[in-house]
Amino acid sequence: MVIQGLQKLTLLDYPGKVACTVFTAGCNFRCPFCHNASLVIDTYKNTAIPEDDMWSFLKKRKGVLDGVCVTGGEPLIQHGIEGFLSKIKELGYAVKLDTNGSFPDKLRRITEAGLVDYVAMDLKNSPQNYGRTIGIEGYDLANVRKSVGFLLEDRVPYEFRTTVVQEFHQRSDFEAIGGWIAGAKRYFLQQFQDSGDLIRPGLHAYNENIMRQALEIVQRTIPAAELRGL
Repeated sequence: MVIQGLQKLTLLDYPGKVACTVFTAGCNFRCPFCHNASLVIDTYKNTAIPEDDMWSFLKKRKGVLDGVCVTGGEPLIQHGIEGFLSKIKELGYAVKLDTNGSFPDKLRRITEAGLVDYVAMDLKNSPQNYGRTIGIEGYDLANVRKSVGFLLEDRVPYEFRTTVVQEFHQRSDFEAIGGWIAGAKRYFLQQFQDSGDLIRPGLHAYNENIMRQALEIVQRTIPAAELRGL
């Protein structure tokens, strides 16, 4: 495991729980609007957090924290992720996993092993515009589709979420996404925010009015859809 960040307390990242957030290094996507670019590009420049330090921290916070959010980067790119999640569970914490959905077999395996309690999958865009949105033209969506299908089976509490960026999303995309994950139990449209650590600077958010119009579109097939970040 390569861990390069730790947020010691969050009331927002894990729905309904007091948690910490662990940031893993490396990702197989290159989304221009990624707000953790330093965890994706030139990660060798970052300082790693030893796993022993993580375990020491988590042992001390037992009874204070309810859960651990594991994010990135893309956590499932890590070879040691299964053992890492297993140790977190052994300490009594609930685990939320953030993923881009490109490792469906590993996602299914860790879910069926009871190593995650909540999965948040980034649905980057409509199928026709996926490659452009993740910075990989011609990307084969087969794995992402498998992960979507698995989560829609409702084997584990989940959410889908799309970060909405002016330069990448338009009305037709929301219509296509609505058809793709119709009936999903949780779906969030997130307003893009410039973290200052983007892969491609100079991108823009839609205003609240446009975000609400997008929400109306996806709610036709995903009644539970909500806005986040406004």
